[in-house]
Amino acid sequence: MTVLDRHRFERMYAAHFDTVLRYCLRRSNRENALDAAVETFTVAWRRRRDLPWEQPLPWLYGVAHKVLGNQWRSSLRQRRAIARLQGTGGDDDPGPEVQVVRAAEDQEVLDALADLRPDDRELIRLAAWEELGREEMAALLGCSANAVTKRLNRALDRLGAQLGQRRQAGSRFFRRERTPA
Repeated sequence: MTVLDRHRFERMYAAHFDTVLRYCLRRSNRENALDAAVETFTVAWRRRRDLPWEQPLPWLYGVAHKVLGNQWRSSLRQRRAIARLQGTGGDDDPGPEVQVVRAAEDQEVLDALADLRPDDRELIRLAAWEELGREEMAALLGCSANAVTKRLNRALDRLGAQLGQRRQAGSRFFRRERTPA
């Protein structure tokens, strides 16, 4: 890198940073927009040999667009992971009434789950909380997928009986599967 390159980049940065930031602000909140604008110029610095110095703004907009897209996808993945960890499975934010009802329902299920045999609890947790498929559970437990399906269905029946809602208790979390013939 030469001093000339650094000065040329600094001039380009001073001339276009605010414009790129406004572009990002029109598409995101202030914090994310600032991050995206800074990341855009970080990419521009790393790829300064590819930068069209005569007209850099369209190129900078293209980079900013990609940076914002990456931010959005990352945020979506994070929201989904948090929802899975919290057991809500959704991106929406329900009102307080819905949250209270869900909490009560979730506690009922947890209480009923605690009353089951340890093997039944583990099967249900592997399927519902860890989201493992029958083949994965079979490998983990050292049995056939058919055996897992039968055991899981029995565990769900016991959970349904505990809740007084046979077949509906398990369907809130995942659907029962038939044993292949």
